[in-house]
Formats: sequence, structure tokens, C-alpha cells
Amino acid sequence: MVAPPDNDVLWARTLHFQHSDGSPALLGVSIGVQEGEILAVSGPRGSGKTTLLRCLAGLVPAQRGEIWFNSVPVHTMGPLTRERLRRDRFGWIDPAPVLVPELNTWENAALPLMLRGTSRRRARTAALEWLERLDVGDRARDRPHRLTQAERQRVSIARALALAPTILFADEPTAPLHRADRTHVLRTLTTAARSHGITVVLATHDPETASLADRTVSLLDGRQVKTVHLPPMADADARGSDGPGTRRESRRTQPAARGAEPEGQGAACSLSV
Repeated sequence: MVAPPDNDVLWARTLHFQHSDGSPALLGVSIGVQEGEILAVSGPRGSGKTTLLRCLAGLVPAQRGEIWFNSVPVHTMGPLTRERLRRDRFGWIDPAPVLVPELNTWENAALPLMLRGTSRRRARTAALEWLERLDVGDRARDRPHRLTQAERQRVSIARALALAPTILFADEPTAPLHRADRTHVLRTLTTAARSHGITVVLATHDPETASLADRTVSLLDGRQVKTVHLPPMADADARGSDGPGTRRESRRTQPAARGAEPEGQGAACSLSV
């Protein structure tokens, strides 16, 4: 057993997982997430993103490998201990909103807090605060069937953030939304996470969504890959080699791109590691 790095709030090493039909989902994935970081796990559908998030969040145990949260081994925990960890320290957002139809908006957002034992008054205050931040405070007394899809997803995000989680796992949180709603919801989520120091692990197949993260880890067929995105030649020439856009791109891809030379406009390559 190898101890995780001190500066990683979440650390996983050589995770393996296969589905019940025997098909592989994860093949030796290793990942580290620092406190307060927003990490995007990208890749096409079926690449293992959801399985990785579910293993990291303790929803399912990895069949091989190690997972550490704040230097505590999650992979050795029993089901009840993992459940308490998820309840007390983790938040989760599904690809589509899942709300209790009999409860109104603020009750849905406050429900996990009340299940944790928080008083109704304190849970309501926390839920209303996040509903306001996510622009659905005026729908606090409405039932889910009266909300739009985008509003229901904002309620789901408020429910996850109201818990004040150490880590928020978001599995394709904007997949069912139109582009305008998608951009607004993602920016609201990332802004709220940064302002409260919440670590976010975000699964997405959308490059625009991944671009909002501090760092991206790419998966393909259950394996990690390094993808080098080279800027269009025209843009690079217009900015100059020392322009601010060039510096941002260099930081994002520096480990994989060192020594690479542009071979054409918008070229990209993927290397398995």
C-alpha cells in the first residue's frame, strides 16, 4: 500500500473495474485531485467517466486499486462507513435532475441536510441561500412539475452545494440542457465551488464544459490518455508567441506538449499512457 501525496484531498491508484457482463470499464486509472481544484474527467460516451466518479465517490467499490480521501483509505471501508462518508463529506449531481415530486423546491434542496440530522430551520436557510445563488429562489415553494428542466437541475445543484461538501462529484450535470442553460448552470456551479473552496470532480464529454475546469484528465475505453490540442496557426500568429492566450494553453497542456511542434491548424493527437 502506497501513501497518497500530502497535497491531494482525493487520490486513486491503478483502479480496475469491470461490468457484470465482463466488459472492462476502468483499466488501471490513477488520479489525484488537490483541495479546491475543479477537475474535469473528459472522454466520449462509454469511456469510463461515470464508473470512475462512482468509484471515487464510494458508490461502488473498485475491484482493484486504492482510493484515499484526506489520507484515509476508502478502498478498505465497509458499506456503512462509505455511506457515512458520502453523507457527510461528498455531494453528487446526476446527469438529469432527480427530485421528490411530493416536496417543494426548498424541501428538495434541504432534504439531505435534514436526513443528516440538521434542524428544519437551519436546513431551510441553507437551501434557500443556494437556491437564490442559482437563480431559483423565487420558485422555492413550487413543486418539481412546475419547474423547467433547467430549473430542476439548478435545484439539484443547490441540494448538493447546501451540504457544504468537501468534494462535489458532478456526472454530466448539464447533459439534458440546451446550450444557453448549460453555459449558465456550469458557470454558476464553478463560481460557487470556487467561492466556497469546494473540490469538484466533473465528468463531461463536452470540450466547452471541460474548459471551465482547472485541469482535465481524459479517458478512452477505460484508460487514461493525454490529448494535446494545438492552437490554430492564425490565432497563434495574431496573438504572438508570448500572448496571454498562448500562456494559458501552454499551462494546460505543458506536460504532454513539451517539444511538440504544430503540424497544422487545430491539430490534435492522443497518446495512451
